[in-house]
Amino acid sequence: MKEILLTIEGVSLVEFFGINNEKLTLIKRAFPGLKINHRGNKLTVSGNEAEVVLFENKIESILLFIRKYGQISIQNIETILEGLDMAVEDLPTPDSSVIVYGPNGNTVRAKTPNQKILVETINENDVVFAVGPAGTGKTFVAVAMAVKFLKNKLVKRIILTRPAVEAGESLGYLPGDLKDKIDPYLRPLYDSLDDLLPKDKLKLFMENRVIEIAPLAYMRGRTLNNAFIILDEAQNATNVQLKMFLTRLGPSAKCVITGDMSQIDLPHNQKSGLRKAIEILEHINGIGVVRLSEEDVVRHRLVKQIIRAYDKADDNEPQYNVNYKKGKRREEYNQESPADLLASKEDITS
Repeated sequence: MKEILLTIEGVSLVEFFGINNEKLTLIKRAFPGLKINHRGNKLTVSGNEAEVVLFENKIESILLFIRKYGQISIQNIETILEGLDMAVEDLPTPDSSVIVYGPNGNTVRAKTPNQKILVETINENDVVFAVGPAGTGKTFVAVAMAVKFLKNKLVKRIILTRPAVEAGESLGYLPGDLKDKIDPYLRPLYDSLDDLLPKDKLKLFMENRVIEIAPLAYMRGRTLNNAFIILDEAQNATNVQLKMFLTRLGPSAKCVITGDMSQIDLPHNQKSGLRKAIEILEHINGIGVVRLSEEDVVRHRLVKQIIRAYDKADDNEPQYNVNYKKGKRREEYNQESPADLLASKEDITS
């Protein structure tokens, strides 16, 4: 008889054990002669010495596969357990379009070519700007990637932030404590997390500050390290705010900034800093920029047509032009007097 204690490290426990321990159950069925118990990330295995050694080798192959690809399918586990003479590198690789597995095992994947480019750009760069119209999945893909990095232990926490700017209407006095007052501004970020994590897990992460959601103003003075940070609705951040935010990054941080230059909600006397930030930072090594277009819209089928209709109307405005060219959004003011520019800006942000 032989007994060993295995510690599952360096991988997502959900990915290793599976939803409701479905993957662990599959492994146990392959070794009916062994007594296998688990607690947290510990596996206690006892039984015939040869079987225990074989079990240990199979577990190591499964862990190696997850560390290499970030995930493993039931089919890949079955292939490893069946003892086929295949190296881990020869096993079928996971679907590259899958970003992460959400609650109940549903897959979250990049749905359009530009979303796939965004995923690749986030993997390859520490700072990424993702700009494009509403409904292109900028925020959702960014949050999904943050959850993936957290599950794979590449970061220790997720920080989500956005400017607390009202979208064209005054909300007036909001009752409640500070959290109650700022939550309406941050609700879209909560919605994304609800689709990606089980409710009990999300609640635990929020209580332990593994996931933090806060207004952009709360970032001043902080150093954000070992974290995946997302600045959403960055078109509503000024030059000063964006510079402040970008200089918060610690040595082991990854950051995604999302925005839509056609939906600026800033007061008329304030200028968005997003376009300037992209212009001066785009060519720095380690900073990536992905521009999505209406072709990437994944909301209701009418959203794409609505965006095109508004763009067409904007094209007819003499003070302001909005064009899409090869997936790249270009916005520019014509040379008008300051008064004309202010009037045209009022039309756009209203």
